[in-house]
Amino acid sequence: MTRREELVKFLLDNDPYGLLKDVRPKAKSTSQEQQLVDKFEEITQFVEEHQREPKKVSRSVSKTEREYYNILEGIRDSAEKIAVLKPHDRANLLENKVEKVEIKSFADMLANDPFGVLKNSDAEDIFTLKHVSKKTTMPDYIANRKRCEDFENFKPLFEACQADIDNGKRTFAKYRGERFIKKGMFFVLKGLVGYVAEMGEKETKGKKTNARLRCIFSNGTESDMLLRSLSAELYKAGKLITQLNSEIEDNLSQIDEDDEHDGYIYILESLNPNEKIQQVKDLYKIGYSSTSVDERIVNAKNEPTYLMAEVKKVATYKTYNMNTQNFEQLLHRFFANSCLEITVRDNNGKEHRPREWFVAPLEVIKQAIGLIINGEIVHYRYDGDREEIVLRGEE
Repeated sequence: MTRREELVKFLLDNDPYGLLKDVRPKAKSTSQEQQLVDKFEEITQFVEEHQREPKKVSRSVSKTEREYYNILEGIRDSAEKIAVLKPHDRANLLENKVEKVEIKSFADMLANDPFGVLKNSDAEDIFTLKHVSKKTTMPDYIANRKRCEDFENFKPLFEACQADIDNGKRTFAKYRGERFIKKGMFFVLKGLVGYVAEMGEKETKGKKTNARLRCIFSNGTESDMLLRSLSAELYKAGKLITQLNSEIEDNLSQIDEDDEHDGYIYILESLNPNEKIQQVKDLYKIGYSSTSVDERIVNAKNEPTYLMAEVKKVATYKTYNMNTQNFEQLLHRFFANSCLEITVRDNNGKEHRPREWFVAPLEVIKQAIGLIINGEIVHYRYDGDREEIVLRGEE
């Protein structure tokens, strides 16, 4: 028996004048349940867009956010509503559980009133939202996890990915935004490895882009969640699995018999023992070489551009059909605000200021390479404070 039914039973059993004689509990209509689901979807979309739950702000600041806050609190206080909404809780908003309370007195009824019918509240009725546009961007349906019928086709990919992790070819990286979500991407979400097998046509509204995905999971299930929904989940409790260098190189080359190899883009770490250099986190040199990288760095300890020290190769990309020097210069301009300011002396005591060392996470550098390849780099800039690539004009 639900608490509402317990409440009605208590009122019926304690009705000395028979005023409630003909009252019977009514089942919640399907339309009411759908309205509840629709309002919960609006709250979920708010969370995904703002990367936080609605707050109890002043109504003068945001009436809508205040109402979303009140509605969410009311849902969390109701076991009945939680039961209805749990299958739709892709943002994990219903983790707070409602304990069953035995109703023994009128005081118990006031303290445990799931529908707020016995007390005044600044919360609006859950089915009557004011100041909210009727236009919504709610998806046609909400994605659910289901069994992947052709999982055998994807199982070798997961096995190869695990082998790459074991061999150090892939690592785990912090999730840094929707621009990382691409077809062929691996990620970790709530203990499961996921794979983006398909990405539908992208739709952009304002500065927000969305697309329907087909995500396969290592436990043999799949989901057709939205790009922004996956993004929200990864921000909260996920990690990326890095690309193989060969995967980025494939995008750089796409060669055939008539193509000509023109050089290498490389990313290096410094092995300089100087404490000031070693203390700089995420310090990388981005460079270009027309010869093999091994040949280019053989004399690194005697060259100021390599900080007069040996270096370690982090990533090397063989390039075709492009002006690789321009590619290198574009990367340097993109990360110019994060260029390492340092002066080094060569073997003759002459001072040099190398300009090819940058402070930025490795995965962000790789992401910038990808944006240059697909021509989208002009829409973005690197935010050194946030250590993220962001849209131009974004605060």
